[in-house]
Amino acid sequence: MATTEAKTRKRPLEDDEGSRKKKKKQKKVRQDEGDLDAEAGLNLAFARMDGQLLADHIAQKTTRFGTDLSTVELSDLYISANSIKDTSSWDKPRSTENLPEFMEAFAEDPKKLEGAPKAKGSPHTIIVTGAGLRAANLVRSVRKFQKKDSPVGKLFAKHFKVEEQVTFLKNHRTGVAVGTPQRLIDLMENEALLIGDLKRIIVDASHIDQKKRGIMDMRETLMPLVKLLTKKELKDRYTDPDQPLDLIFY
Repeated sequence: MATTEAKTRKRPLEDDEGSRKKKKKQKKVRQDEGDLDAEAGLNLAFARMDGQLLADHIAQKTTRFGTDLSTVELSDLYISANSIKDTSSWDKPRSTENLPEFMEAFAEDPKKLEGAPKAKGSPHTIIVTGAGLRAANLVRSVRKFQKKDSPVGKLFAKHFKVEEQVTFLKNHRTGVAVGTPQRLIDLMENEALLIGDLKRIIVDASHIDQKKRGIMDMRETLMPLVKLLTKKELKDRYTDPDQPLDLIFY
């Protein structure tokens, strides 16, 4: 009888322990869960963000992932609100197929998107995305802007070696280039990718993968992205009226 009573007294404790384990197993709900359209592969929040909201969002993510950086190093990676072009007026889905129309809507002269600067390896537009497979899809999406003598630049890691891309850039004119952050940094630093004719950088921000992750949701893509966007030769031009460079988040 005493043994039965002891077992009965223990059950609530065991039940409490079980419920705690269940709670631990429950996944945390993301704050932006309501904006994630898994079927369309889009984070809808970016469509509503103006320059200030984007600047705050990037700074928050950089602080979160840059835990190994000092305060000074983090401040060097800060992108100001007035550096970002406001595209919140665009009211269509920021899908892969709508990208060319979006580019035309925010270009001073849409017809110039189809051309390419005279200098080899010096695009007027760079589209930055998080992964090689996604980059390949974007290349297909913007092929309407390429011509026989100026193909879309494939500046991402999947299936392409840096040496191959250096050769391509040194021997071809290209108007639009699609790349991943670290590869773009590497090609800029070895002076194969030139930025003298660059008019706009478009970040593929809205796209999310099957796990609902975008380019800003992972350390391995966010940190190279902000390091690319804050390179001095680019950052100085975001607010330069003499040689403007549009920083756009799609």
